[in-house]
Amino acid sequence: MTSRNPKSDGMGWLNPYMIVKDIRKSLDFYQKAFGFKTRMTLPDKDGELMHAELEYKDDVLMVGSESPEQKMLAARTLNGSPVSFYLYVDNVDDFFLKARNAGGEVVSEPKDQFWGDRTCTLKCPEGYQWTFAQNVADFDPDNIPG
Repeated sequence: MTSRNPKSDGMGWLNPYMIVKDIRKSLDFYQKAFGFKTRMTLPDKDGELMHAELEYKDDVLMVGSESPEQKMLAARTLNGSPVSFYLYVDNVDDFFLKARNAGGEVVSEPKDQFWGDRTCTLKCPEGYQWTFAQNVADFDPDNIPG
């Protein structure tokens, strides 16, 4: 057996992989609206992007192009997704304004939640729902809605 690390360097143990219709537009949106940084892109033989990796702090998000023949369809094609993202940010109110102004569709504005996070939710142009959170208080089981 080898002593090689079982995961690639710079990757987490769990790395979300989103299927999108347009990788270039998605990269542009996620950079402008959410502050992600493009880590790498992989073009196919025709020069079209087929894969990209984005970074946010110490997390990696992989993005791949839609491939109907492999039954890999984007949320926009499916008119929604059962998968959503929950991402912590430094200041949820400032983050919300930036993301909304960059074209994020507002689902819910910033609001304090009973579990101690202040959250807002936006939908990206690809149809995925993103909840952004900032922890502002300790969780108190007495605050659970009845």
